[in-house]
Amino acid sequence: MILYSVIIPAYNAEDTIRNCLDALEKQTIPKEDYEVIVVDDGSTDRTPEIIKRFPVKYLRQKNKGPASARNSGAGEAKGEIILFTDADCVPQESWIKEMIMPFKDPAVIAVKGAYKTKQRSLTARFAQTEFEERFKMLEKADSIDMVDTYSAAFRKQAFLSFGGFDPSFPVANNEDTELSYKMSRAGCKMVFNPAAIVFHLKHPDTIKKYAKLKFWRGYWRVVVYKRYPDKMFKDSYTPQTLKLQIFTLFLLLTCLPFIWLQPRLMFYFFPAAILLFMLSAMPFTRLAAKNDLTVAVLSPFFLFVRAASLGLGAVLGMLTGQTGGK
Repeated sequence: MILYSVIIPAYNAEDTIRNCLDALEKQTIPKEDYEVIVVDDGSTDRTPEIIKRFPVKYLRQKNKGPASARNSGAGEAKGEIILFTDADCVPQESWIKEMIMPFKDPAVIAVKGAYKTKQRSLTARFAQTEFEERFKMLEKADSIDMVDTYSAAFRKQAFLSFGGFDPSFPVANNEDTELSYKMSRAGCKMVFNPAAIVFHLKHPDTIKKYAKLKFWRGYWRVVVYKRYPDKMFKDSYTPQTLKLQIFTLFLLLTCLPFIWLQPRLMFYFFPAAILLFMLSAMPFTRLAAKNDLTVAVLSPFFLFVRAASLGLGAVLGMLTGQTGGK
């Protein structure tokens, strides 16, 4: 009897989908207890050919984005618990077992797992440290308000009752945040299990890729904030130091045009703002130093890039981003 359904959206994922499906074949729970559903979101490469080599349920649709693909998979799922991961993730053998464990508490509606990576580029290592910072925040919360789709599980009926992921999000960016905030607003209990691990194969590995990713993260997060403005000030996933860094950076940029009127600003205000930024970076730097001294030393630079990219994306989102929902 199928109790759990694992759903994976895939779009031109020929480089990674094999590793993902290999890992899902090796899970520690009995094979008869779970199914794997792969939704091909209109791939034009060898993704369909690779998927069909595995004993999974294969669905194909025109390219509509991962939110739509995940919803399609959920509609076909037989399990009472549905799990999501991405085509560029490799779940540990105990992943399903760990993801379903918190559902022993009947009040739990959703579960979030953790990211790891084996990438060695400096940018990817910084990105992983970002996740570690957020995981420490989540571990302290009795109920969280962010369940990322790279490692997520929901009670199927609850997921469907909330309408699933909003397909108006055309890319894999904050559609999971929107659903999480919706569930949080309704009082749903969601929890984090750091032992439910997937390895990500594609953290951004260059500063250019990282900045681009964060720009669009900022854009789509503001789209979500327009629907849930209270989350702009505090949630269980976003470090308050990040908001301080964005604020400090934009305060500096705002004051630049006035320096010619008050040259002393250059000598007093700028050093004070830079000092504030550096102080806000200290908690992250200390965390990074425990595992990766190079990332720790360079963290102020990376945090500056992060704040600038997120901030600029947020500005675009405020000016042009959509506001409606389902």
